[in-house]
Amino acid sequence: MCCAMKVLLFGAGGYMGKEFQKLFPDAVAPSIDITDGNAVADVLDEHKPDVVINAVGKTGRPNIDWCEEHKEETVRGNITGPLILLHECNKRDIYWVHMGSGCIYEGDNGGEGFSEEDPANYRGSFYSRTKAQCDEILQGFPVLILRLRMPFDGSAHPRNLISKISKYPRVLDKENSITYLPDFLTVAGKLIEGRKTGIYNIVNPGTMSPYRIMEMYKEIVDPSHDFERLTLDDLSDVAKTGRSNCILSTEKLAAEGLEMQPVEEAIKEALNAIAGLNPSSTLKRIFLDF
Repeated sequence: MCCAMKVLLFGAGGYMGKEFQKLFPDAVAPSIDITDGNAVADVLDEHKPDVVINAVGKTGRPNIDWCEEHKEETVRGNITGPLILLHECNKRDIYWVHMGSGCIYEGDNGGEGFSEEDPANYRGSFYSRTKAQCDEILQGFPVLILRLRMPFDGSAHPRNLISKISKYPRVLDKENSITYLPDFLTVAGKLIEGRKTGIYNIVNPGTMSPYRIMEMYKEIVDPSHDFERLTLDDLSDVAKTGRSNCILSTEKLAAEGLEMQPVEEAIKEALNAIAGLNPSSTLKRIFLDF
């Protein structure tokens, strides 16, 4: 049913934009700067979409350290552009969807996980501050905010969490909420179809540390893979700015009957897919078994 919607997708060339194209293959995907209000208005008037999805955002390359040295571009991508979309979509009564981030929290909220209503408590990176400020503004309007964390799947995409940390010689051993993209798309599609608004934490139930992911990677994908444990105290050795480490509550999704598979099952599914893309992994296991 969601495919019958006329969807306009901003940021189709990015990691999450390409994921949304799997969900909405017929989406109109204009290549414009969403901080240009006139360009946004022209596109909306030309295509008259039922749904607008904003997958534009500055996360930095290779990581959020980039945002510390490019603050103006980060503000434009993470705050200015979404506010222009808010104005133009509201003027036309267009339902729209914005990509949020759970990287605005630190800790586990006393073991409960942070809910969608909890105020941001992490200010350790400029990226996180811009995402928190944008959420705080948008949640006062009829916008659907999809909040995910450290997305991963079974692909070789360089933005995939598993791909990224498999290249790190030292990997952080800290429990976090993370998001399996196939599950994310299923839930996002149902929320959009139902014209839901407000913030939704879209993470898989349970927690996982990047270090544990690499232990499983070594078991399933590449037995010869070498890496070392990185503690939170040593994070400053490898990162210019701080990193959010947090656990999000999934109670709101569960209350609406929207389920995602447990995080460990999702990681295993993704790693098995990656192993299938890596022919040498089978040979390595054969030689080690021998």
